[in-house]
Amino acid sequence: MKKILRIVENNRADSWARFGNFIIDRVVIYILFMAFGFFASLVYELFGVVYFVNILNELSSVNRFWDIVITSTIYFLYVFLMEYFTRGRTVGKYITGTKAISTDGTEPTLYDYFIRNISRFVPFDAFSFLGGGNGWHDSWSDTRVINIKKYKAETQMKSDIENIGAKEIA
Repeated sequence: MKKILRIVENNRADSWARFGNFIIDRVVIYILFMAFGFFASLVYELFGVVYFVNILNELSSVNRFWDIVITSTIYFLYVFLMEYFTRGRTVGKYITGTKAISTDGTEPTLYDYFIRNISRFVPFDAFSFLGGGNGWHDSWSDTRVINIKKYKAETQMKSDIENIGAKEIA
């Protein structure tokens, strides 16, 4: 278990920002599905290639269980890869000015991102943060979603206070 810094806890993103992240990232996934459909149609019309259209036909005929499995897997990959390669951010987090960091203030590891995102498969996890606390995927991975501006401002203020009286070298 990682140390929990007060500065991280004090600057957690509010529930509305977290909900906004969830909605925006879901919209991004729907846009990706629509883009794939557009791509398949375009390739079929321009080149007569039916491969991608056949994939779409197969996907449209799956039962509800497989639809949930496929969609959840794509959502997992999107959030996991986005957070890992952008250091804790997704499209939703970019728009709302938030970021996922470890409770000790460091950047999460690949393992932390994996645990954070595999935990999203737990039913109702998406709503676990609405009570004002941390989401289950935050608690289980020792991460928090913070408001970046507030976090940086408080970090700068602490640094300024610590540097009072220090000699400045020109």
